[in-house]
Amino acid sequence: MNSFKWIALGVGTLFGVAHIGILGHLISRDNLPIINLPVGDYTSYEVNAGKDGYSIRYNSNDPKVMRVTKDVDKKNGFLGIGGKTNITTEEEYTMDGARHLGVDSEGKLTAKDIECIKAEGGAQSQGAMAGASITAGAIVPAVVGIPYVGWLAAGWMTLLGQRIGSDIGTQVSSVFNDC
Repeated sequence: MNSFKWIALGVGTLFGVAHIGILGHLISRDNLPIINLPVGDYTSYEVNAGKDGYSIRYNSNDPKVMRVTKDVDKKNGFLGIGGKTNITTEEEYTMDGARHLGVDSEGKLTAKDIECIKAEGGAQSQGAMAGASITAGAIVPAVVGIPYVGWLAAGWMTLLGQRIGSDIGTQVSSVFNDC
């Protein structure tokens, strides 16, 4: 019976010390709430907390409207011979990407963007072929007769004509297809 008293006294002491520890913890802790706010690249929040209560100001998708300003120097006239014009465009858009990425809210390309990509790719290919053909017919016969390097100059001229034709084809396609 003597050992039972010691066991009961030990369990009672342990129980009492645990309760005193829990009470000490509850008395000394702050009564501020635990706040789990989603935090990301475009969120902001302000928390004002005190003994009497708290207030939260939370903005998701902040800034809601973003701006882009572009300055473009555009060449005028045939092959850019007519001078330059400076064009300034300002765009405002939101996070969904439809305005600045050319995709809809699900992340897919729009029909207009697909049409522009196809048109520019075809025009680039056709322009390169036309430029190489024109160069081969008009300029290559004049430079192929240069001693020692005529064959090399003919190749350079063909590649240059191909590159210029490709650039012109892309520009023409952009203008005609409103891309």
